[in-house]
Amino acid sequence: MNFIVSSTALHRQLSRIAGAIPSKSVLPIIENFLFEIDGPQLTVSTTNLETSMQTRLAVESRGDAIKIAIPAKILLDILKALPEQPLTFIIDENNFGVEISSDNGKYKISGEDGEDFPSIPAHEGTESIHIPMHAMLKALTKTLFAASTDEDKAALNGILFDLGENGATFVATDAHRLVRYRRLDVTVPNPTTFIVPQKALNLLKNSLDPSDNRDLIIHYNEKNAFFLSDELLLVCRLIDQKYPDYTNVIPTNNPHKLFISKQELLGTLRRVNIFANKTTHQVRFALKGSELEISSEDPDFANEARETLKCHYEGEDIEIGFNAALLLEVITNLDTPEASIELSQPNRAGIILPSVQEEGENILMLIMPIMLNSYASA
Repeated sequence: MNFIVSSTALHRQLSRIAGAIPSKSVLPIIENFLFEIDGPQLTVSTTNLETSMQTRLAVESRGDAIKIAIPAKILLDILKALPEQPLTFIIDENNFGVEISSDNGKYKISGEDGEDFPSIPAHEGTESIHIPMHAMLKALTKTLFAASTDEDKAALNGILFDLGENGATFVATDAHRLVRYRRLDVTVPNPTTFIVPQKALNLLKNSLDPSDNRDLIIHYNEKNAFFLSDELLLVCRLIDQKYPDYTNVIPTNNPHKLFISKQELLGTLRRVNIFANKTTHQVRFALKGSELEISSEDPDFANEARETLKCHYEGEDIEIGFNAALLLEVITNLDTPEASIELSQPNRAGIILPSVQEEGENILMLIMPIMLNSYASA
């Protein structure tokens, strides 16, 4: 069996799915790419047993269909080092040796029997939803940073997909902050919820093409989710946990409303955070009239900082504490030049919104406060 393929095209497609390959495994064969050649199509698969990825590309082939596992690292290294040119792969079907011929040389790699490679789950018998590629990428960009990395909080290690007749909602939280991204233009007739691991979704985010105007198809059942485009498939095992009722932590009555420049707020937070306690990153927001005073202190080193910003504020005077490091990440993820912050009480979560919502979507971000000494005993 032999086939011819563009070196650049092959490297590009392999790089999209290489993230699912473990660096070390008790099952050495999954440190390989699985090549399946059948006629004019090459299908390449990777897996870490929790998440699998697959891509397809056209080739010129001769011989019978074959499955072979090829070591991933050495193949990626040689493809990265080669300029654009056609490559000829000659596969010895008896001992699974692979010879790669380029314009200037030949390279040999020892492969393994592809039949020993773990099978990838099929999506037959699943329900599905179609979502524009750019919408899926935005949902991932807006939520993944807020998911928990604490392995003791398994449910929070993923993104909640809450699908229904009124829209598709994606939720992430680490118990200190929460992001709810909703697509009002993506619906399903049979409401369902499931939790997708953030590691799998990071792989998906890095492999999707933001310029692709087509839809991503998401198939799902009780055990797995399947993300499918024309050239890419990602399959991952769902997190078998119950997600907390996120609607209960979102305050509905927030009479104090702050409107402020995103860039000015970010600049002040970055500077004031330098002087905050390195463990708590506590900063104090004091709102009065048309001014926002942001301050911090670290009594252990006698460090203090204080800045005042002009803003538009509706509500009574209030003081509230936040973790500046977490708040910086939330504010950074706003796409609008102005931030809208809604507050109720010093011990209740603050709601952060873009000043303008795009058509077909709704974004809400939430951050829990830090108790300040001035009201800790209240």
